Amino acid sequence: MIETIPFETLRRIGLTGAVVQQLAALPAAADGPGALMRVTEVQRESLALHDGEHEYAARQLPALRASLADGGDALAVGDWVAARRNAHGQWWVHARVPPLNQLARRLHDGRDKVERVVIVSNVDTALLVMGVTEDFSLRRLERYVALVRLAGVGAVVVLTKRDLAVPALVEQRLAQVRALLPADVAVVAVDATGDEPRPALAPWLEAGRTLVMLGTSGAGKSTLTNTLLGDAVQATGGNRRGDGRGRHTTTARSLHVVAGGACIIDTPGLRTLRLDGDEQRLGSVFEDIAALARQCRYRDCRHEGEPGCAVREGVAAERLHNFHKLQREARRDTLSALERKAQVAQWKVRSKAARARLQAKRG
Repeated sequence: MIETIPFETLRRIGLTGAVVQQLAALPAAADGPGALMRVTEVQRESLALHDGEHEYAARQLPALRASLADGGDALAVGDWVAARRNAHGQWWVHARVPPLNQLARRLHDGRDKVERVVIVSNVDTALLVMGVTEDFSLRRLERYVALVRLAGVGAVVVLTKRDLAVPALVEQRLAQVRALLPADVAVVAVDATGDEPRPALAPWLEAGRTLVMLGTSGAGKSTLTNTLLGDAVQATGGNRRGDGRGRHTTTARSLHVVAGGACIIDTPGLRTLRLDGDEQRLGSVFEDIAALARQCRYRDCRHEGEPGCAVREGVAAERLHNFHKLQREARRDTLSALERKAQVAQWKVRSKAARARLQAKRG
């Protein structure tokens, strides 16, 4: 396939040397390698593919879909794929280039089923978009930062709706975010509808780079996307009265090319965000907690009630509470169905014993 790749054309939609190296993992096809394209949109049964010049409607072969699903995987916006036309001129995707990274989350049905959902693939930077007014939440921001760092993706926090807040509040929000996040996470505050976004985000908009917008509905992701593109390609809408919460105007993830050469993937707001990682990987994301844990008196300290815990002394209680919450979620989501049933049975036994003790005290 390498001999047939139009490198300069595909660089316009994010092709990099690292992606080209991944092509060696593609299986040889008896009827030819096909064309290398990038997935720009995913619907239920169809895809949109781009070859650097034009966009085409396509579908994926059932064998590819089944193979990916067996591994808890699926095609996502940002993926690079090999596609061919059939005799009727229809494009079919027959292979996916192994992604350099994936942003994924888990969905839990409340019982035994945990499903892994891929959000996007092959991104360089995640723009974590959050309003400075009603949408502002440090705990939710921590969760988004953990999501992208688990995937090995860089993060930039973009506080939007600067024009709707007094300067003192904007400065307060910036200080709060900087105090919370690692030093390598940049933070900017902008009016998403004005001229500020392009110069503020210029370091991450270089040609060949791919960015993804992440945040809740109404945070200003689509507005920011339109501003950076210089065109109203994404539908936008107002927030609800009273709580300032947004409506779902973006219904599907889609990739767009900025005039300067970067690619931006806009995404719908995420109502729930369960991280795709186990306890060990999650611990590596909270570097401050991991560093202090080495100073605890006990090697197996859980940072809850043990004496000599350096983490409880050095980390804000709210941040530690959020860390424990994410740990519990990761622990539950990695249990098998039998392990989860055994855990529920154990909780029932403990609850029954606690009720018995309470009744005994009451006499």
